[in-house]
Amino acid sequence: MGRAGWDDEYDVVVAGSGAGAMAGALAAASGGLRTAILEKTGLLGGTSAYSGAAIWLPGTRVQERAGLGDSAEGARTYLRALLGDDEAERREAFLETAPELVDFLEKDPAIEFCFQAFPDYFDAPGRLDAGRSFVPVELPAERLGDLAALVRPPVDRDRAGRGHSASGPLAQGRALIGRLLLAITATGAGDVRTRTALTDLVVEGGRVTGVAAMTADGPVRLRARRGVLLAAGGFESSAALRAERGVPGGAGWTMAPDGANTGDAIEAAVRAGASTGLLDQAWFCPGLLTADGRPAFTLGFRGGLVVDASGRRFANESLPYDRMGREMAAAVGPFHLIWDSRADGLPAISVPPLRAGEQLASGAWVQAATLPELAELTGLPADALTGTVERFNGFAAEGADGDFHRGEDAYDLYFSGGRPCVVPVDRPPYLAARVVLSDLGTKGGLRTDADARVLDGSGRPVPGLYAAGNTSASFTGPVYPGPGVPIGSAMAFAYRAVQDIRRNHT
Repeated sequence: MGRAGWDDEYDVVVAGSGAGAMAGALAAASGGLRTAILEKTGLLGGTSAYSGAAIWLPGTRVQERAGLGDSAEGARTYLRALLGDDEAERREAFLETAPELVDFLEKDPAIEFCFQAFPDYFDAPGRLDAGRSFVPVELPAERLGDLAALVRPPVDRDRAGRGHSASGPLAQGRALIGRLLLAITATGAGDVRTRTALTDLVVEGGRVTGVAAMTADGPVRLRARRGVLLAAGGFESSAALRAERGVPGGAGWTMAPDGANTGDAIEAAVRAGASTGLLDQAWFCPGLLTADGRPAFTLGFRGGLVVDASGRRFANESLPYDRMGREMAAAVGPFHLIWDSRADGLPAISVPPLRAGEQLASGAWVQAATLPELAELTGLPADALTGTVERFNGFAAEGADGDFHRGEDAYDLYFSGGRPCVVPVDRPPYLAARVVLSDLGTKGGLRTDADARVLDGSGRPVPGLYAAGNTSASFTGPVYPGPGVPIGSAMAFAYRAVQDIRRNHT
C-alpha cells in the first residue's frame, strides 16, 4: 500500500471502457496525464463493441470530405426542433466540441473515420436524409496484435464464450474500441485494468480524490490526483434498479454484455452527493427473442408486420428502433413479428444475425401453413390476426399504409433499398417470432453540466467528479435524434471533461 493508503496513483481515473470512456482516456493520456482505465469485466468496449459504431458528431471534417454540406447550424436547427430549449447549454457545448474532437482523434495515426449514410430519425427542420453519422474504418487484427484479445467480440460470439473470428478485420464497434486502444497504448500513459470493478468513490475534504475497486486479488484504492471520469454505462442489467425507477423492458432483454452495466458508478456517485435525472429512460429497440431467452436487436424491417396481444398492428414497424420501442412500451404485449416465405429469411436486420433453420429448430420461431394455425401456435386470436394480415395486404396492393404510413419516410425506405416496405404477407408457410422490448442501455443517470462535471442536489459541481455516456443523464432527454447520438455524445462530453481537468490543473 502506497502513500496515504493508496495502492496506486494516477492523474485521471476513468471507470468504463466503452467509446466515451476510451475517448476520454485518450484525451488525458495523449497529454501526458497518467490515466487508469477500469473495466469491470475481462473485455473492453461494453455495448459500444457490440454496436454498429455510428457516431453522430455534426459539422466535422468527416462530413466535409463526403461532400455532405453538414454544419453545426443545421444540426442546431434539427436538435432545437426536437428538444426545444431544454438543455440548451449542453447542446451548444456538444455542437461546439464535435469538430474539435474529430480533429483531435484523426490526428492520431491509429484512428480513421469514413462517412456512412444512415438517415436522421425524425422528419424535422434541419434533418439530413443521408444522416450525419460516420463510422470507424475496419481495423486489421494484425495491427492490434495481442491487444485484440482485450476487445469484446461480436455479440453472438461473446454470448457463446468465443473470441474474435480467426480471420478478417475488426469491424464496427470492435474497430472503434480497437483503434482507441491502439492510440491509448501508444501514449505510454494509459494503464488498462480489466476485472477491476468500481465499488466506491473516495471523498476527502469534499472532493473526489480517487476510487475504491475490487479485483481478483482483493480490494484496491486508486488515487486520482486531477479527476475521476465515470463512463461505465447505465443500470440496464439491474432488475432491481429498473423496477425501482420504472424503466420499461427488462434486465434479461437488454443488449448489454453479461456481467456489465449494473449501475455501480451511478450508485457510488449518489453516495458522494451527486444528483440524478431521466432515470426512467433508455435507448429502446425491438428485440427478437432467441432460444436462450436473450434478444437480438432488430431494426430495418423491410417486410412482415408486428402485432400486439390483440393480434393487431399498433405502429409503423419501420420506425427508427427507439421510436418503435416506445410504441411497444405504450402497447400491450406479448408482441409477434409475422411474415411469410416471400422473404429470404428474416425481413429485417438483427444483431446477432439469426438463421431461420436454427431458430425454427429451437422453437424460438414457429411456422404454419395457414394463419389460423399460426395463431394457435402463438396464442394470438385467429380472427384478429387473419383480419390484420388481410388489411395489411390490401394496403400493400394499394401501395400505401392507410393506418400507420409505413414506407413514406426516408428512414423507412433506406432499409428497403427504396422499394416498397409494405409487402404482402400471403405466401405460406407463415412464420412468427416473439418480439420483446429491448434496449441499448439506460440513458438516465448523473446530472452534469456542459463540461461533464457531476452536479449535486443544489446544482453545484461535485469537485473532482465527471460523467459521460450512459452514466450521465442524456442531454437529448427522452428523444433519440439520430444514429450514433449515444456514442457521439459520450465521446464529446468525455473529451470536454478532460479539457476541464486540464484547465483547472495547470
